[in-house]
Amino acid sequence: MTKTYKITLLPGDGIGPEIMAVTVEVLQLLGKQLDLEFQFTEALLGGAAIDATGEPLPSVTLETCKQSDAVLLAAIGGYKWDDLPSGQRPEAGLLGLRSGLELFANLRPATILPQLIEASSLKREVVEGVDIMVVRELTGGIYFGKPKGIFINENGERRGVNTMVYSEAEIDRIGRVAFEAARKRSKRLCSVDKANVLEVSQLWRSCITELGKEYPDVELSHMYVDNAAMQLVRNPKQFDTIVTGNLFGDILSDAAAMLTGSIGMLPSASLGAGNPGVFEPVHGSAPDIAGQDKANPLAQVLSAAMMLRYGLNEPVAADKLEKAVLQVLDQGDRTGDIFSPGMNLLGCKAMGAALLRAMGE
Repeated sequence: MTKTYKITLLPGDGIGPEIMAVTVEVLQLLGKQLDLEFQFTEALLGGAAIDATGEPLPSVTLETCKQSDAVLLAAIGGYKWDDLPSGQRPEAGLLGLRSGLELFANLRPATILPQLIEASSLKREVVEGVDIMVVRELTGGIYFGKPKGIFINENGERRGVNTMVYSEAEIDRIGRVAFEAARKRSKRLCSVDKANVLEVSQLWRSCITELGKEYPDVELSHMYVDNAAMQLVRNPKQFDTIVTGNLFGDILSDAAAMLTGSIGMLPSASLGAGNPGVFEPVHGSAPDIAGQDKANPLAQVLSAAMMLRYGLNEPVAADKLEKAVLQVLDQGDRTGDIFSPGMNLLGCKAMGAALLRAMGE
């Protein structure tokens, strides 16, 4: 019996429409092969939405996303909209989308693909075999805590204030996402905090430890954030799944991403409770190459694989997409951002065609 999924597509700006077009073709073929039906609805977000409606997140887009099973986002932003007030820029649309869908968990994998290992700035023996998932709390912590702002003291001096705050409920829900993600991987979870200094981290560690009793099959460890940053560079293979707060996760996920040597190959997922997740590549909209058939669609395709695995619970389909990506890389197919001498230089459309052939078009 055919399974049907409603997918909202947000091509966005820059190279977004190009890489989204490739991904849709790949998903359509996958659906035929595995008896899955994807019903795609395209909506506006970011600069494209500003140009068409005057706002970065039209209400109809948010409602369309809420009515879907998953949201596939390409990229937003570009030089064209840089001079707009911050609340009217494309990025405000993305923040509004996350808020509107109550997406509190960000999952960012950092996997060293053997075909691209030489792209890493670290030695082969350090990064070979690295496969890390960073689970970052996305809607709390110091970015959202109050009070916040720049205030004037009684002596006329400016004083900047941000507040790091987490409740038990917030820690519990991100912890559950992390434990469940670890269960789908190697069943090892490292919780990163600063419990030796911060009371909020002491609560974090206490809550995660207590929650771990519900997941006896997952090996739980704890690490201070400064040590975690050092260990990511020194011995990244010790990590499997990492869970941490908003600020620490922001920093550590970027550090982990650069272990791979190519941020343009990395997908991500933002998940909530009850609403569909948003799945998007980590890279930006690359307006300098938009419309030139030079974009790398592989991170978008891998984001679709994350959608299948974490959003739709279709691991077989996810495996098939990831296997196709590895196959084209094994063949030496490369877009310009990951090209090296001796490889086959392809454009965005040609890479899409190569993926279809790898899947058995």
